[in-house]
Amino acid sequence: MDPTTEMKGFRAAKVSPEMTTELKEKARKGRVWSVIATSAAKSGHPGGALSSMDIYMTLLAAADVSSDRTDCMERDRIVISHGHTSAGFYSALAAYGFFSPEEMYPNFRRTCSPFQGHVERDVPGVDWGTGNLGQGLAAGVGFALAARARGSNSKTWVVMGDGEQVKGQVSEARRIAAKEKLNNLTVLVDWNDIQISGRIEEVMPVNIPALWKADGWHVIECDGHSYSQIYDAMRCAVTHEGCYVILCRTVMGKGVSFMQNIPDYHGKAASGEDLATALRELGADMEMFEKALEARKGELPKGREVIRCVPDLETGTPVTYTKEDKKDNRGAFGKALAQVGELNYKKEGRTPIIVFDCDLAGSVKVDGFAKACPDNFIQSGIQEHATATVAGAASAAGVVSLWAAFGVFGADEVYNQQRLNDINKASVKTVLTHTGLDVGEDGMTHQCIDYVGLFRNTFGWKVIVPADPNQTDRATRWMLKEPGNVCLAMGRSVLPVVLKEDGTPFYGEGYTFNYGEIDVLRDGKDAVILSMGHFAGRAIAAHDLLAAEGISVKVLHCASPLGMDAQKLIELVGDKPLITCEDHHVNTGIGSISSMMFARAGKAVRIVNMGVTHYGCSGPGSEVMAEMKLSPADIASEVKGILN
Repeated sequence: MDPTTEMKGFRAAKVSPEMTTELKEKARKGRVWSVIATSAAKSGHPGGALSSMDIYMTLLAAADVSSDRTDCMERDRIVISHGHTSAGFYSALAAYGFFSPEEMYPNFRRTCSPFQGHVERDVPGVDWGTGNLGQGLAAGVGFALAARARGSNSKTWVVMGDGEQVKGQVSEARRIAAKEKLNNLTVLVDWNDIQISGRIEEVMPVNIPALWKADGWHVIECDGHSYSQIYDAMRCAVTHEGCYVILCRTVMGKGVSFMQNIPDYHGKAASGEDLATALRELGADMEMFEKALEARKGELPKGREVIRCVPDLETGTPVTYTKEDKKDNRGAFGKALAQVGELNYKKEGRTPIIVFDCDLAGSVKVDGFAKACPDNFIQSGIQEHATATVAGAASAAGVVSLWAAFGVFGADEVYNQQRLNDINKASVKTVLTHTGLDVGEDGMTHQCIDYVGLFRNTFGWKVIVPADPNQTDRATRWMLKEPGNVCLAMGRSVLPVVLKEDGTPFYGEGYTFNYGEIDVLRDGKDAVILSMGHFAGRAIAAHDLLAAEGISVKVLHCASPLGMDAQKLIELVGDKPLITCEDHHVNTGIGSISSMMFARAGKAVRIVNMGVTHYGCSGPGSEVMAEMKLSPADIASEVKGILN
């Protein structure tokens, strides 16, 4: 029997000599596999993989994780923030039976192998693909918050590198964790004092203990190659009241004499005689390497399929606003969110909803939720980069996670974090308010005119741009139950309710939101106007202006530009000229999407795209849009122009 099994859940009071012997042997094998993996791939980061190995082996022995529970909700979660040490973590997982080492080390960094160059969720035992440095602690905060909201006793462990400690997102995440008193979160730092360009003090000097202490964390230092010291520190952490970081003093390239403390081997694989020497020192030989090269030509291993959870929520009865109501979309969103939140708050069997805010609660209308569900409202302060990742990771850990922010903060500023949420198959709901020129007086720095284009660059995000408060209400309720990443975007202004020709709300009683659907707001035979978001009302106003001149125009609206049905659009437009209009960059929104659809279908249709053509002025939204020539009269003028 493996003596390290007594370490699981910290049952053992101390690491025994027998446990130490077993951990040493696991680490030796892990170092062999790491060296072979990087050398077979002719690339990778062996130095950090070897320095982190003893941390990984101790952590996997003690944490509540196992190969048969990688998708279980009630388990610990481990985040590897310095994801370039993937060969080391993969080797440690193999040592504990998550997969066979022969699956991993011959196929490391091989095209279409799940064992990619940085840790990815395709590999059993990897909970978050961290990508570029500085992401992991925020992901760990998200996991810890989700566990707390679920009432789970599971722990979150984050292993980090020392070079990334200077990143701003790490500081943001430290502060959020301390503010939220996350006793279920522990960090271990591989402190080998070397990064890719040299030694820490030469590249960017930093007092690592002082950084953590300044943000209210309990700091302990230990020998990162002593299993007993690492284990003792972890055991203390699980009972400590407050946030706990273990700074593990390690040696870059530990176990291979010529790699130790040499910056070159941060990102350089061994080859030739050096490789033979490394393997010999680790108790292996070149024959094992040659067999790995041969196996690398064989069948590819299969990774796991990451399954998104479907939330169990009661979404309530939609609110219907009439033509007498004066409401903005963000207000309708906030009301719907608060209603759904209250319906499900601390109800047995329901999926918890966590809402994140970055000091904008009143403006983005999540203050109603905060009052109704105070324990599930997280105020992050002005720390958008960490919050985007925290919310994303939380959504992958058994909760519905929503973050509301101004468009420039929730899309433009944190594009990379949202891209990583896509890669990690998260299910975060990002609500953008104050988008487009409708931000008004805040001016060009706050004009988020590119959010459709940004999320269009990903492969999994859904985007919803509702026409009025009624569609916003229904889209909000739909979004909260929908697996996957969804962005709900809107402006700031009060909007008229979109009405049918009989004066009743178009998106009222009997309407159900369906992603990708194209709505026919008005029929017509001479031309077609395709609108997005609040431009639905402007398109209808243009329709009425044209009708007075005897021109019949069909008005369409699509709230989901990235999911728009190309065949349906082509059928609705036919051979009529098409005018698109939107409060978005003219070259990356619904206009460009529809134009591409016609081009790809080989359909020749006259198209005019109306949208934002330059950074706008600072002033009332309607005036700023008029200056951009996006008023209803301007839309009507473009229709007449294309008809003539």
